Amino acid sequence: MGTRGLLMVFTGDGKGKTTAALGMVLRAAGHQMRILVLQFIKGAWRPGERVAAEALPTVHWLTLGKGFTWRSTSSDEDRVLASRGWKKALEALTSNRYDLIILDELNVVLSHGLLDVSEVLSGLGQRSPECHVVITGRGAPKELCAMADCVTEMVPVRHHFQEQGIKAQKGIEF
Repeated sequence: MGTRGLLMVFTGDGKGKTTAALGMVLRAAGHQMRILVLQFIKGAWRPGERVAAEALPTVHWLTLGKGFTWRSTSSDEDRVLASRGWKKALEALTSNRYDLIILDELNVVLSHGLLDVSEVLSGLGQRSPECHVVITGRGAPKELCAMADCVTEMVPVRHHFQEQGIKAQKGIEF
């Protein structure tokens, strides 16, 4: 069997989902692959990984949300932003312009009911055959996991904030 684009899901309550996806971005960039990172939720600041990724010539990065949804006071606005974001994602998935697309925190958007799971599954089924897709975030729907070629669940064992009260640090969490 030849190569084909894979659908991968990184989910779970542990840390490292986006970090794992960004490791794949770095690997793919090393092979001159065309990469798009779409961040559905993390839009409130400019993290170090974005700064570094934008220095890579084959990486494009687009933030779609306005910040962390679980702090939002407007689910209607969140639904509109999620819908607009999904429209951009669907355009990218079917464009043949990218070898790897990261849909960062899309699982959270789905688990909060901001997008219809069946609509997203249908769109993923329309993607270019060679396009690899990585979807991150807690709460991946079981239907998405069933469709995926690879599902990894991050499980928390110990966390420096929860056990020691050590807050997020530059270069480690952002």
